[in-house]
Amino acid sequence: MTLFIEFLSQQWILASALLVCLTLLMQYESRKGGPQLSPQELINKVNHQQAVVIDLREKAEFDAGHVVDAINIPSAKLAARMSELDSHRDKPVVLVCKMGQHSGAAGKTLSANGFDDVYRLKGGMTEWQASQLPVVRK
Repeated sequence: MTLFIEFLSQQWILASALLVCLTLLMQYESRKGGPQLSPQELINKVNHQQAVVIDLREKAEFDAGHVVDAINIPSAKLAARMSELDSHRDKPVVLVCKMGQHSGAAGKTLSANGFDDVYRLKGGMTEWQASQLPVVRK
């Protein structure tokens, strides 16, 4: 450990450059999945632009509580069920998962398949419920 600290103190420019590159890479990768929306921005998108909400959680989690009119397509099955979304290509698509972690990869998949207007719910359903917004249960 002391050698590592000594290396960092002697090569601080190199270590700083590496840190900056890693930070930029993480930002770039997170943006490829689409910009993030707050729960209030999601409500505005649905109300004003007829956005389609896709819930990426498994069916049991979806049935326990989801956004009104959300379509349940688990993230593992998104590529196989892409044809179900063809009628929504001209609308904004908002991806929702449990905590906002899986929506980035799903956003990349949708963008690669020709969806231009893809967004992610920041914080996922955890943030939605923390904001005390309504959920539908089955």
